[in-house]
Amino acid sequence: MEFAVSRTGTTLVTLHGGSDTTACDDATSTVADTLETLAAEGTITDWDVTDADVYEHPTAPFDPYTISLEFSVTVTTEADDEREAAESGASAIDDALATADITSVSYTTSPAASAT
Repeated sequence: MEFAVSRTGTTLVTLHGGSDTTACDDATSTVADTLETLAAEGTITDWDVTDADVYEHPTAPFDPYTISLEFSVTVTTEADDEREAAESGASAIDDALATADITSVSYTTSPAASAT
């Protein structure tokens, strides 16, 4: 049986930006581009970047911002039941994000599986 498995979480992105807004926009674009690439490759089936906030301001001129981004990701997996799908989907999400170099990931929800 085919299941869609979704998970939400946060990640930290460190980059240089001219202002809080610019840094948040740049971090959102960076992660969105990466997730779009994963979707185009078929690694994930759906994604969304829902929020970006400054996690850590620069402490000196030319220091980078660290931005906290909230995201959701969905994959499709074959499994016999929802529990197996959730485990398999969570592993597929972890692998996809690691391969795409999205680091410092903290999940805010458990994997949710639904039959498709």
